[in-house]
Amino acid sequence: MSPLEKRRFKAIRRDLIDRASGSVLEVGSGTGINFPFYHDVEKVTAIEPSEDMIERSQKRRGLAAVPVEVLKGTAERLPFSDNVFDTVIVTLALCTIPNPEAAILEIKRVCKPNGKVLVFEHVKMDQDMLAKLQEWLTPFWKRICDGCCLNRNTVELIQANQLEILDKQSYYNGLFVQVEAKNKK
Repeated sequence: MSPLEKRRFKAIRRDLIDRASGSVLEVGSGTGINFPFYHDVEKVTAIEPSEDMIERSQKRRGLAAVPVEVLKGTAERLPFSDNVFDTVIVTLALCTIPNPEAAILEIKRVCKPNGKVLVFEHVKMDQDMLAKLQEWLTPFWKRICDGCCLNRNTVELIQANQLEILDKQSYYNGLFVQVEAKNKK
């Protein structure tokens, strides 16, 4: 996805992270691609299950204007107390999390009441033919792309778990969405 990252995704990530405030949790930080975009927040705590990705994120940690701490862990069992973070950010990670509903429930738990949940994901498309293609491709795609599921309905999952969607933008004919939600506790 390198060509998309260099052009469109960079602007989407920057816009999403500009909406963050206070103490931030980034779920599934990967190579730390978001770290250079953090400026107007207190600090960033990132959680990542892959030791390799944590190591690869080292360089980008130094590019952040705020302190960034990366911890090894999973989204389904976040090692934090309740109501700790003002903002939780997830970019292109819910597609690979084995139990995305458990991850959303954990995100709600650690996010303060009325805190922000900011998401950028690829999702199951609304157009029937393309959605069927995603269903067909997903088993193969998961094997070659570290468990990534092309057919998740992330927006529905967010709404089903009492996160109030304040803003939603779609890109590439609905293949990708950017969501700003409020944690209704």
